[in-house]
Amino acid sequence: MRVGILTVSDRSFRGEREDLGGPALQRAVCEGWELHAREGQHGVEVAATAIVPDERGEIAAKLIEWCDREQLDLILTTGGTGFAPRDVTPEATLDVIERHAPGLAEAIRLESLRITLHAMLSRGVAGIRKRSLIVNLPGSPRGAVESLAVIMPVLPHAVELLHEEAAAEQHHG
Repeated sequence: MRVGILTVSDRSFRGEREDLGGPALQRAVCEGWELHAREGQHGVEVAATAIVPDERGEIAAKLIEWCDREQLDLILTTGGTGFAPRDVTPEATLDVIERHAPGLAEAIRLESLRITLHAMLSRGVAGIRKRSLIVNLPGSPRGAVESLAVIMPVLPHAVELLHEEAAAEQHHG
């Protein structure tokens, strides 16, 4: 599985603040995949990372590039999902997806509510463009990693389904 991690942050983009969320997600993807991958399944590769400002057009352009040209299997965004006026990651994601995957975002919010009431303030979405799955995660490193942990168990199967692999039909439930 080829993964892209996109950090959305004005300050990190300008070099005013170190990006901690992207690297934390990269570690979590590599460690978590080993725990949840099925036997015989190929591993995971973080094939692309980038930092973009909180600009709807720039976020959307990077998502399109990674889905259409790079053909990444999974794109995780971190940042820009809250209530601040410049938090536009969900809107940019909605601009580019072809099909919604609301169960992923709902599961993240449900489990995150057990940790903090602020989970209600997350506007993250998930969806599919071509054969790529895009999931918005919170901007805090801890929140991003905890959110990824919620959905990690189903990601191998989700990617199998997107690629219409025969094994996907055997794993339902």
